Amino acid sequence: MKILVLGGTVFLSKAVTAEAVRRGHEVLCGARGTSGTVPDGARLIPIDRDQPGAYDQIADERFDAVIDVSKYSVDWVREALQAFGDTTPHWTFVSSISVYADHATNELLPALEDDPDAEFTAERYGGVKVASENAVNDAVRGREFIVRAGLITGPDDPSDRFGYWPARMSRGGRVVVPDSPDLGFQHIDVRDLAQWIVFAAEQRVTGTYDSTGPVMPFQMAIGEIAGATAPAGTQLVPVSEDVLKQLEINPWAGPRSLPLWLPKAWAGMVGRDASTALANGLKPRPVAETALDSLEYERGLGLDRPRKAGLSEQEEQEILTAVS
Repeated sequence: MKILVLGGTVFLSKAVTAEAVRRGHEVLCGARGTSGTVPDGARLIPIDRDQPGAYDQIADERFDAVIDVSKYSVDWVREALQAFGDTTPHWTFVSSISVYADHATNELLPALEDDPDAEFTAERYGGVKVASENAVNDAVRGREFIVRAGLITGPDDPSDRFGYWPARMSRGGRVVVPDSPDLGFQHIDVRDLAQWIVFAAEQRVTGTYDSTGPVMPFQMAIGEIAGATAPAGTQLVPVSEDVLKQLEINPWAGPRSLPLWLPKAWAGMVGRDASTALANGLKPRPVAETALDSLEYERGLGLDRPRKAGLSEQEEQEILTAVS
């Protein structure tokens, strides 16, 4: 197959490219190339999607599949569809579970158009994804594969979220964990999602899927990460949601956070039904395997580096002092 990946230099799009090359496909990556290199065996086509005529140099090319990971721009999605939608047999668009306004009813957020002056929020991100999905359905209905991704984990993750836990567990000692016995956990290793996306292109799988792994208790996931990466004698210290809020510990991501912890009001994000994706070829690996590989990646970056997400040693000690 001849595949066009719109991206190919960072995380998921890079993993998709590497997987497609591994499986013997010819892969062109359309990207600016400023975020990194494409995997060996792929060809980078310098494309700036903010510029007019972005696809002029490959306008005459024909592809068996296009894989678009556009995050923030409906215009980018439409322009790619205009350039290649009529001639491409299979079209993948990587969306997000952020499209849901209500996880209980599966109601979607209102579709939002691009607005460079608008403040970026989770709702705006989800609304742009809804509009992008609509554009894909309008242009290539019957040939579309829409991947509503949840938490993506594994090596090369630029968010520092999942990687915080194996990195922290590897240092041992007393480890602060959220005391949230009813909280679920869902993730998909980037390599497993990439394999599924390439498989779907090969087999012409179509439709819209919540693309994540099965739900498991958050505390079980933390236990599996600890079992794989923590030295003997490590002590997990559960801390209540009330205490974490009082100490202004942020949920999910960002500075001064306990990554992947969600307050009860947001818990629906980690309760998606992934059974349809699993029945159509998505094959998640064990959490412990992702944890071990993520730890190796973290060590390569440096366990003591400044992080985008998580607690510093001082912040963690502040919590431990408060609950002692």
